Amino acid sequence: MERDQSTLEVIYENWRGYNEKLRNAIAPLTDEQLNLQPAPHMWPVSQLVQHLISVRAGWFSGILQENDARINEYMGWGQRESPARSAAEMVVALDETFAFIEGCLLRWTPADCAQTFPDEWEGKVYQVSRSWVIYHVLEHDLHHGGEISMILGMHGLRGLNL
Repeated sequence: MERDQSTLEVIYENWRGYNEKLRNAIAPLTDEQLNLQPAPHMWPVSQLVQHLISVRAGWFSGILQENDARINEYMGWGQRESPARSAAEMVVALDETFAFIEGCLLRWTPADCAQTFPDEWEGKVYQVSRSWVIYHVLEHDLHHGGEISMILGMHGLRGLNL
């Protein structure tokens, strides 16, 4: 008899699936396609993907103090001065950052998720729990993944296959 999955197990499993859909949408893109944007003043696909990657690294390795040297390298991605990245590089980064997150999710207990860490926002320091960060990074992935999918669709390309 199969054991029923907990709500969190279902959410985490589907987040993994979302990451796979995101990576599969990015993988075939050319450099020209990665530079597509919805309007001249808005971020192109490449910068959105890099931003998503850097935010994952910043929250989990930085703020939550998991401190992984390889993941820390991704914290600087997505800035205006960041070097261009190929689709293949971004796919590796999506996979590596999600594998890192998933390792944390599988290891942390409910008590671990209640632990708080300082985070500064607009000059004020807040205490954020691991649980809050987990949800925040998930919603961030969903938000920017939707933007990426919309931009690709606007240009006649396949977005995330939801």
